[in-house]
Amino acid sequence: MLLLLLPCLALANPAVAMDHVTVRRDGDRIHLSGRVLVEAEDGGLLLEARDGVLWGLQPDEIVDRKSDDVPFSPLDRKEMAELILGELPAGFSVLNTANYMIFYDTSATYAKWCGALFERLHWAFSNYWTKKDFELDEAEFPLVAVIFADKGDYARFAKTELGEAAGSIIGYFSLRTNRMTMYDLTGTESLRRYANARGTSQGITRILARPEAQLTVATIIHEATHQIAHNCGLHQRYSDCPVWFSEGIAVYFETPDLKSSKGWRGIGAVNRPRLAQFHKYFRSRPPNSLETLIRDDKRFHDAKQSLDTYAEAWALTYFLIKQHPKEYLAYLRMLSEKKPLIYADPKQRVAEFEKVFGDLDILDMEFIRFMRRVR
Repeated sequence: MLLLLLPCLALANPAVAMDHVTVRRDGDRIHLSGRVLVEAEDGGLLLEARDGVLWGLQPDEIVDRKSDDVPFSPLDRKEMAELILGELPAGFSVLNTANYMIFYDTSATYAKWCGALFERLHWAFSNYWTKKDFELDEAEFPLVAVIFADKGDYARFAKTELGEAAGSIIGYFSLRTNRMTMYDLTGTESLRRYANARGTSQGITRILARPEAQLTVATIIHEATHQIAHNCGLHQRYSDCPVWFSEGIAVYFETPDLKSSKGWRGIGAVNRPRLAQFHKYFRSRPPNSLETLIRDDKRFHDAKQSLDTYAEAWALTYFLIKQHPKEYLAYLRMLSEKKPLIYADPKQRVAEFEKVFGDLDILDMEFIRFMRRVR
């Protein structure tokens, strides 16, 4: 669910004090403590609560606002666990790893398997960008993942944010809550025949390394990549980071090698499914395809175009990282500094891109020549 935009935005000064805001929403009074990231001239706020959740508050919702001299600080893990467990259905437990808090009502074995997978992704992601000379921030909040044992329970819980689409989406990262939510992949219909192997981590790996499970696992890793990127300084939540760019990074990392102890031996390798889709799209690709990809995010929201659009986002990311790495990092640094709720219009987006990479038409010709050779 996207934040309702606040009019006449102005960035708030870096807050030393904690803000305490009482709002009335849907008949309830809600008390929030956190830091104000953006304050509108009409009194609307974007507040980041101590659990990392972003709240877009309209002026007529705000009942009371106070500040104190206590500096903002995130909840500690014990406080976070108590809060989130109180929001989830009964029966959930929590597993702590170095970077993650995993809330689950599935087996402890599966939760530990996911924790190990996410930690390997976190290591691979951090190592990749460090080698590219992009210094990542240390995540301020623990990375929260919620894992349901049952797909139906997951869909009912996720409906608040995803609506009717919840039943067809196996997992997602929420920009609003800063949490990733999913269900136990080993319980999917196509893999139930292997249920007797679910009792050990090795058995889970064997199940999810099967060809019919690879796209499912890739989707979860895709969402986990978004979560890391938005918590380690690559993107800021609700900033004007073009969707082609954030999705391009996620599809660049999305397919793990489950046979590897590190999980990602081939970061930067060709993403075969995305390449196949891009070659298919190329047969009818319009001349302005690159421009429409960059100037706004509309193609990602059109179900008829989404597969082609994700494929082109991967292809462009792959091309730029391979052929224009210095420019790509310069563009990444520029985007990473963008603040929440300040959006460029389509012309500005294209201008920002061309300032770094040069003329769009010339680059497009180079892009197509390069991708024709990729196999």
